[in-house]
Amino acid sequence: MNETSRLPREDRLRAADADRDRAIEVLADAAAEGRLTQEEYSERSETALSARTLGELAALTADIPSVPARGDVAAVTEEITAVLGNESRKGSWVVPPHLTVRSVLGDCHLEMQHAVIRQRVTTIDATVRLGSMTIFVPDGIEVRMSGRAVLGAKSSQLRRAPIPARPSSRSAATCCSGR
Repeated sequence: MNETSRLPREDRLRAADADRDRAIEVLADAAAEGRLTQEEYSERSETALSARTLGELAALTADIPSVPARGDVAAVTEEITAVLGNESRKGSWVVPPHLTVRSVLGDCHLEMQHAVIRQRVTTIDATVRLGSMTIFVPDGIEVRMSGRAVLGAKSSQLRRAPIPARPSSRSAATCCSGR
């Protein structure tokens, strides 16, 4: 009898991309909670991307509690607004899963390099009128921008290519008119 046939039937089932994504999300949450080091997270998430069976994925998350210790409740959208002034988030702040940013004749500045990002995807909805918005993310984070710029500009500049299985940031900018 070979090693695979000793596993329970459900552990021998082929893993789908969605199963791999769920495992990586559990690993990312564990890293954000301090249960895994960044090195452990990187190694396990790479292994998860190449896992063939549900059993392989289960082994990667077997030592992680299924219920987060922080007792998360439903995600609430946070808002940042700058009207005729400046608003910024810097340092070690917790990035919510969904952030709405509005700037009217003002400047919004988000620095996420030292922020705590617990989720795999962060969505930032930005509306800027005659102002500006600047978002800095850690190297290796994938950024997807959508929306339009009217009497302004929007751009994304990467120092290096995004790293697979790292968090990503989706920024949807609307009605943008910048300096």
